Amino acid sequence: MQFNFGQLVAHAAKTRPLTAGTIVGSGTVANEDTSLGASCFAEKRTVETLEHGKPSTPFMKFGDRVRIEMLDKDGHSIFGAIEQRIDRG
Repeated sequence: MQFNFGQLVAHAAKTRPLTAGTIVGSGTVANEDTSLGASCFAEKRTVETLEHGKPSTPFMKFGDRVRIEMLDKDGHSIFGAIEQRIDRG
């Protein structure tokens, strides 16, 4: 992130009224070191375009699987994983 969450909340408080219980979201948070991965396909494709002139990661298609998991420094799952298959409604 270019700004930490404290800075994000401070800016939000200057530009709109915040009250107790207000939820402030940041959207996806990217790694400063892009070799560590991307927070979304759009970011990954943008980095590829900047580095190579065009994206190499394809858009998702029906039948693809998505797995989301956060690992600690030792490679252990912190919250478990979510895995989904992209299907037609």
